[in-house]
Amino acid sequence: MPPNDASNGAGTAPITHSTATATATGESLAGSVLDAGSDSEDTLELRLPDELIALLEEERAELDRTQGRLKSTASPAVGPSAGDDLLDGVAGWGPTDTPAGVFQLVPVRVERDLALVSRWMNDPAVAAFWDLAGAQSVAEHHMQNQIDGDGRSVPCIGMLAGNPMSYWEIYRADLDPLARHYPARPHDTGIHLLLGGVADRGRGLGSTLLRAVADLVLDKRPACARVVAEPDLRNMPSIASFLAAGFRFSAEIDLPAKQAALVVRDRSLRHLL
Repeated sequence: MPPNDASNGAGTAPITHSTATATATGESLAGSVLDAGSDSEDTLELRLPDELIALLEEERAELDRTQGRLKSTASPAVGPSAGDDLLDGVAGWGPTDTPAGVFQLVPVRVERDLALVSRWMNDPAVAAFWDLAGAQSVAEHHMQNQIDGDGRSVPCIGMLAGNPMSYWEIYRADLDPLARHYPARPHDTGIHLLLGGVADRGRGLGSTLLRAVADLVLDKRPACARVVAEPDLRNMPSIASFLAAGFRFSAEIDLPAKQAALVVRDRSLRHLL
């Protein structure tokens, strides 16, 4: 699992993550009996109080109403495949204004973008964190696996003022191996970033774009309450960029390929940080 980096770069390979839930209602317990003994016909009926049953039904109805509102306000998916629905149509998010200029995420087309991304990956400063240096086939395999997947991770080129200058991966953190290493919540959305040009690093551009993209995620994904990232603990400039972009440090986590800083941008705090 390559690490995440705001100034050099990082990436993860999402996999299916499923959870199981179970609920109990008063109705399911109302008929339960316990034998008082092998020689006794007495039974004890266990039943939830009517007040508790009513409260559970009220909470379930409120949850149904909340989910209905989220579905009605969610942006329609616009993207290269039906699987892109998992991220609410990254391809259709459109441009956004930033202090550095107009920025837009454009989903990768391998035939168009491979040479550029591979060149970025072979920059020694980038290769130290992404581990995707080498022949073009290395970067091609990494991106094509995501494009051919079910849409839980979308590789993108970052266009600033019309110029390709960064590589991004927007991914469902709750469906990624990362979810095994922190208390993930449904629809947590992750960010990986690589700034391609040396001239774009070390001058605050990373934090500017991270803030803009995190805001895009929260604006376009109504069900997402948190944007997360996991930069390598060794990469202090990257961590500093995330913090300057309104993320908060949450925890140190041990991942298979690195020790990482889990950073989080909360919807509820987005206008305060």
